[in-house]
Amino acid sequence: MTFKTAIFGLGSMGFGMARSCVASGLVTYGFDVDADSLARFSSEGGQVGDVADIAPDLDAAVVVVLNAAQVEDVLFGSKGVVAGLRKGAVVMACATVPPDFARDMEERCAAHGVHYLDAPISGGSVKAGLGQLGVMASGSAEAFAAARPVLDATAETVFHLGDAAGAGSAMKAVNQLLAGVHIATMAEALTFGMTQGIDPDKFVDVITKCAGNSWMLENRAPHVVAGDYTPHSQVNIWPKDLGIVLQAAEASGFEAPITKTALARYKQAVDMGLGREDDAAVAKVYAQEAGLTLPDPKP
Repeated sequence: MTFKTAIFGLGSMGFGMARSCVASGLVTYGFDVDADSLARFSSEGGQVGDVADIAPDLDAAVVVVLNAAQVEDVLFGSKGVVAGLRKGAVVMACATVPPDFARDMEERCAAHGVHYLDAPISGGSVKAGLGQLGVMASGSAEAFAAARPVLDATAETVFHLGDAAGAGSAMKAVNQLLAGVHIATMAEALTFGMTQGIDPDKFVDVITKCAGNSWMLENRAPHVVAGDYTPHSQVNIWPKDLGIVLQAAEASGFEAPITKTALARYKQAVDMGLGREDDAAVAKVYAQEAGLTLPDPKP
């Protein structure tokens, strides 16, 4: 029997995941508010259609949208997919959301006989397109089993973090704390280096081979060197994601001062009109304050 899935959200991550599902032979439908994304997906072998018509035939609904409000709308809004899914189908929820929200979605899906896999993703748009994501997943054994064809198509590593929703989202919050801080720190270090006479390209050459390196530095600093802020991951993501981290920290009575400082930098970037640029554009905050000129785009 042919496995049928739908990807809700064809942004930089969702499009790559959808492409990987198609490449793996899954019948894959795509949904997005952007008509150009739908047309592009269709041209690459994806299916498009109406949610209400398609939902009863789906084995999995994969939600790769921006935030909790969008997840809830996809699942339970006026055109929500869950009400139309057959019993035993699975929702694989990949957005970064608060753990309590994930637990609530699991409970509401269960009321319809639908499994829910709390499955935040990591790896960036390139790995999404290669089917090499890391998935921080938690849910019932049945949810894992139902989502297996999608996991096989999209993930290099699947971390089994628990038998109920919430644990996956908690781990994603930990990951986002580090990732968001590392990008902001990259921007601070690169621009600090410029004040000391170090060219950004030399910064990348040296630091990526030294102990101060990080995956985020190695991935994002070249965007600054190239003067290319085409969004692989937008600045806008970080006020939301680091906000989730701080919300969870506050609920636990935990202080996270470094996260608060990084969040302030991203908010400044949004205020500067950089929200839709690549998140490496947070370097522009530091550059503006220091009177520095970052590299121009390469010809």
